[in-house]
Amino acid sequence: MTDRPDPVVHPASPRLVGRVEDLAYIRSFLGNADVQGAALLLSGEAGVGKSAVLDAVARDAARRGVRVLRAAGVQFEADISYAGLNQLLVPLFDEFGRLDNPHRDALRVAVGIGSGPPPDRLLTSTAVLLLVRLLAAETPLLVVVDDLPWLDRATNSVLGFVARRLVGSRIGFLAASRTGADSFFEAGGLTEHRLGPLDGAASAELLALAHPDVSPAVRRRIVAEAHGNPLALMELPVALSSEQRATLAALPTVLPLTERLQSLFASRVAELPPRSRELLLLAALDGTGDLAAIEAAAAGRAGADDLAPAERGRLVSVSAGNRRLAFRHPLIGSAVVELASATERRRAHRALAAVLGDQLERRAWHLGEAATGPDETVAALLEETARRRLRRGDALGAVTALTRAAGLSPGAADESRRLAEAAYVGVDSSGELADASRLLAGARLVHPDTGQQSLHAAAAAAFLLLNTDGDIATAYRLLVGAIEAGDHGFDASDPALVEALHLLVLLCWYAGEPALWRPLFAFVDRLTPAPPDLLWVVTRTFGDPARTGPEALPRLAELIAAVGDDPTLVVRVGTASVFPDRLGDFRWATRRLIEQGRAGTAPVRRYLGALMHLGLDYIHLGRWDDVARLAAEGLGLCESHDYRFYAWYFQYMEAVVAASRGEAETAYALTEEIVRWATPRGVLGARFFACHARALAALGAGDVETAYQQACELNPPGTVAPYVPIAMWSALDLVEAAVRSGRAEEAAAHAAAVRASAMAELSPRLELLVLACEALTRTGEESLALFRRALSLPGLDRWPFDTARVRLFHGERLRRLRHTAEARDQLTRALEAFQRLGARPWLTRTAAELRASGLAAPSDVRPKPGVLTAQERQIATLAATGLTNKQIAERLLLSHRTIGTHLYQIYPKLGITSRAALRDALAGLDADRGDD
Repeated sequence: MTDRPDPVVHPASPRLVGRVEDLAYIRSFLGNADVQGAALLLSGEAGVGKSAVLDAVARDAARRGVRVLRAAGVQFEADISYAGLNQLLVPLFDEFGRLDNPHRDALRVAVGIGSGPPPDRLLTSTAVLLLVRLLAAETPLLVVVDDLPWLDRATNSVLGFVARRLVGSRIGFLAASRTGADSFFEAGGLTEHRLGPLDGAASAELLALAHPDVSPAVRRRIVAEAHGNPLALMELPVALSSEQRATLAALPTVLPLTERLQSLFASRVAELPPRSRELLLLAALDGTGDLAAIEAAAAGRAGADDLAPAERGRLVSVSAGNRRLAFRHPLIGSAVVELASATERRRAHRALAAVLGDQLERRAWHLGEAATGPDETVAALLEETARRRLRRGDALGAVTALTRAAGLSPGAADESRRLAEAAYVGVDSSGELADASRLLAGARLVHPDTGQQSLHAAAAAAFLLLNTDGDIATAYRLLVGAIEAGDHGFDASDPALVEALHLLVLLCWYAGEPALWRPLFAFVDRLTPAPPDLLWVVTRTFGDPARTGPEALPRLAELIAAVGDDPTLVVRVGTASVFPDRLGDFRWATRRLIEQGRAGTAPVRRYLGALMHLGLDYIHLGRWDDVARLAAEGLGLCESHDYRFYAWYFQYMEAVVAASRGEAETAYALTEEIVRWATPRGVLGARFFACHARALAALGAGDVETAYQQACELNPPGTVAPYVPIAMWSALDLVEAAVRSGRAEEAAAHAAAVRASAMAELSPRLELLVLACEALTRTGEESLALFRRALSLPGLDRWPFDTARVRLFHGERLRRLRHTAEARDQLTRALEAFQRLGARPWLTRTAAELRASGLAAPSDVRPKPGVLTAQERQIATLAATGLTNKQIAERLLLSHRTIGTHLYQIYPKLGITSRAALRDALAGLDADRGDD
């Protein structure tokens, strides 16, 4: 075989071969973008021609006068927040001044041309959206993004946010992603177009245009091996000698396509001069394409002129305008790195670290890659990088940095500690439970005593145990033992200790056993110099608020005022606020966290916590349709991220709304699921919530005996059960059930107990319940005085269901005492509230009381179901058969997130709150149609 000469490669025709239909579809889809906005995702295998299609669409748009903004993901840039956004917005830096100051400053900091603390992700996303909309109002705009999987997480989040908000603008969004590649871009709900391989005829045509010197026989062989992959068709002939291309010599044995392409790229890089290869290596490892940084790292050994051979070889392109370098295919950058020796790679990383002195995270990462062995200084820098990433909500980035820091730790104890912390961050924030489990196993392998010595390891193990088996007792013993054995000295500034104590609060609460709280309080009391405010407040307002809550309210108010946007802080302050009814005081922060979770920029567990808190808040506010949507969203997250433990929260939310609306069977079915899951695992806290929903459902159904039994299982009459805070919410249910079942003594005892507790000091709503309990157990004018006092409390409109119940009780008592006019007023107001809420049992009962008072009331007060679209009916019918969102999505060729969105809209239309009620609701809908 002779030496291989330079291959004859002819540039492809401007016409993309074999892509007529694909281009027609894309242009048609985006054709109306300059009128109404559109977003399209292009997917396909590596080398299938996604970049070429993007180029063709961008050229066409530019010819039509559309302004085009472009960015492309780079593998080694994926860990640098907003690097992709910087690339995209470089042409617009001078336009930032058109934004208001907060949005302008956030955007400047995000793209690295301003200074300040890391900007809020939602603020940054909104700033980008406002900027492009402002520009599009003057000139249509097309945003083109290549290689989404290699863009950094923050940029992906911003792009996902913008792509969903283009309706009504003159903006088109077109992005490309490799099929099957993991990406932080949230593609749910966006249209996707799959770019398939070329057919045989198009493959042959492309090969003939690019390599006319290749014989037909060799073309057929190449076409067969390329499998329609345009990159392979263009590049495979380059590896052949002139004899092989002319069929004068045998072709090599067929190799896997990816290996062949890697080899081709490597050989082309190897032919470059040393200075060119050094610059390409620096560019590949830097990942930003910034020629200034690349030249600075080369330190005079090479300059931009040395890139000419790589440009001629079509390995890179260099933009003179903004002095940026781009590899023509990502595999070229990978090949450059693989071709370099380990020594050359470490030297390049050190050089890049030296010119990034003011960028701690990137500098730490390069130093980590340059290290030849354990290095505690670099490990500490990476650990600090992890802290910074965690503070801005980048849990996965923090796990990555901690894992690398562990690998550089000189001591086994430090390595194990960092792996354990990575595992804890994984379970506590990121939602990557399987990865966390592997990290924890690694920590134990490195240091077998990790379970005893590391609080992060113990906390991670307890959480994993809780989520897999739900075994509260074992998780509790594991964590208490680790705290007792730790060498932390109960230092209140020890972050691992404080995290462990926060988790212990939850374990105690889940278990529902008062005795389990004693070690926790002992630990908190031993903290020096004093317990952190948030931890102290949570133990008072979340554990046994009916006794210890009021003393913590001033500090809780301070925490709420300073809540900020830290996802962990928002959720933990929310936990402290549930039972004192303070969730509404910072509802904005909870809603923002949910929006961030939906955009993929908030840790999954915190996203779940925010959904729980907003759902509980909305239950009391009477926003029951919203509760149903939040619960469905939460259950979908639990399913998709394997957070099995938390499903009961959302089932409770569905059950209590079903109970309030008179869907007793649905409420019983949901609570049966909770009890069946919770009982063998010792999760009494979940069982207590189920009892609350069951008691309410039984009251609505008129089954006062069952209501009494369920309320008593939650809380025996005559005392407010310690460390069972849901007992406060059920106090009125117990007293009502006792009164209506002839248990006057038990009712009076319980009314006295709630009066003796601190319930009334926690919130006006709870004071309303306390006064109503007392009024129900008194007679005559004394009873009426208590009702009037209850209904004169401030802000009762915030809690329509509780207030309407008390008005109903008051109206019933007034009518029996012959205060007819006043009775009608209270009953009318109650009826209006129940009608707005759709609380059918209470509505029916109130209407009966009104008629008994001599005032006409509606005979049929049931709200009529809404009309379902054809697709909604199809989804509802499949869901009613028991199929999951994913299974329905597979049948209908939709995403499971789209199915969830439809179900959020279906439930309120049918007047239900959960899947369990779908079958009956659909049957009722059919019956109504038959009647019509």
